[in-house]
Amino acid sequence: MKNTFGTSVAVTIFGESHGEYIGAVIDGLAPGLDVNEEYINHMLFQRRPNGKISTPRQEKDEFKIVSGVISNKTTGTPITILIPNENVKSGDYSEMRTVLRPSHADYTAQCKYHGFQDSRGGGHFSGRITAALVAAGAICRYALEQKGIYMGTHIKKCAGVSDRDFGDLISDINALNHKTFAVLDDCLTDEMSNKILSAASKGDSVGGVLETAICGMPEGVGEPWFDSLESMLSHMMFSIPAVKGIEFGKGFDIADMRGSEANDSIGLENGKIVTLTNNNGGINGGITNGMPIIFRTAIKPTPTIFQPQNTVDFKSMTQTVLEPKGRHDPAIVHRARVVQDAAAAIVLCDVLSLRFGTDWLR
Repeated sequence: MKNTFGTSVAVTIFGESHGEYIGAVIDGLAPGLDVNEEYINHMLFQRRPNGKISTPRQEKDEFKIVSGVISNKTTGTPITILIPNENVKSGDYSEMRTVLRPSHADYTAQCKYHGFQDSRGGGHFSGRITAALVAAGAICRYALEQKGIYMGTHIKKCAGVSDRDFGDLISDINALNHKTFAVLDDCLTDEMSNKILSAASKGDSVGGVLETAICGMPEGVGEPWFDSLESMLSHMMFSIPAVKGIEFGKGFDIADMRGSEANDSIGLENGKIVTLTNNNGGINGGITNGMPIIFRTAIKPTPTIFQPQNTVDFKSMTQTVLEPKGRHDPAIVHRARVVQDAAAAIVLCDVLSLRFGTDWLR
């Protein structure tokens, strides 16, 4: 299994849902970068369960940095972050050891690892592992902010309810980063939450769409063809559990536009070249053009639902009916938004370091 992303700045994640620890190693960050533990805690807090619209499993996520940081400064050597798993109930999964959960990785993991995988709570495939990704991404994101690069993600759509579009990006990003439920229109918080609760009351789940905006990226970052910035971001986004699609700028809607509508006209603003629209989402030819990067991901409904589902017991090779136990989210879109921010930050640190050298982040 390949658990490392990145070339110049590389992040490795490890652990299982019910193992002793999960964690991450960041290699390649420049020495002398500030590491703000309050900032990391804040991002981990935004990922944690939030009331009845989330799993009852509560983890403190009391992370520990055991290498690569001294006196809140990076040393330039690998940073290792450990997060303990404390609130586990492995017994909830003992009866389902050989029963495949629909739309989970149970069957594919069995095919790849021949039964040696840790299946408790989804093991290494669990969304629990994203806590490690968020902790690593928080260090990267804080470094980016010191260079004037800011990002934020909102719930563009959930259970058929749509949030407004981004407006003043910096203002919206600042507001999102102080919200537990990340919508731009606060009036929609209760409506979306009630839709999630309605699905949960029927033992069901919902999905949604996340939209990310990134401001302050310099021009000329990214590679043509195989390492385009869209390619790198897409690669990372599809590493987040439940992501099933991604689009940039106008995305799939651009297919219904004419060239005269889709093309971003070019102009001058305070002596700087800009585009007058941003239908391409800040990227041309795989390379940043200096405009805000905008992309959206599709998040599928949580696959564990509390309804009977047809499946197979692979040990006896018999058809059976699964009635899941355990603690699960009726929706993860509101928790995944900070995971998306963290994942994007890791990508940007890597591509910026490739373009300008690792010391550029200092």
